[in-house]
Amino acid sequence: MPRPFRQSCRYGWLLAAALALPLHAAPPAGHPTPAQASDLLVPEKPPRAADLPNEGKVLEVIHANEFSYLEIARKGSKEKQWVAIQKTEIKVGSTVRYEDGASMSNFYSKLLKRTFPSVMFVDHLAVTAKP
Repeated sequence: MPRPFRQSCRYGWLLAAALALPLHAAPPAGHPTPAQASDLLVPEKPPRAADLPNEGKVLEVIHANEFSYLEIARKGSKEKQWVAIQKTEIKVGSTVRYEDGASMSNFYSKLLKRTFPSVMFVDHLAVTAKP
């Protein structure tokens, strides 16, 4: 027999075995389903307002491209804080709760041509009372 034919016969059983295997093997016991894994990695729901640690009253709102900058008077403090969040409609006088985020000192906005003493960038903010 020609050599290529013998080699193809020799490895033919590997092809037959591979075709006989199921296309989708079952995950090991205790392994989450794809839907459960997705829920663990990417929660669908934002946190509840009650779960957000910071609260205050909106004193000023500045919109710039994709961000809204909010000056907030923190509840129970004389401290004011600038918070940046993805552009959203919030009215001055609203009470909001927001998460802790990444803070930047002396943040300069090229678009606004303004330096903020400190800005905290957050992903989640909830309006708890409107003016």
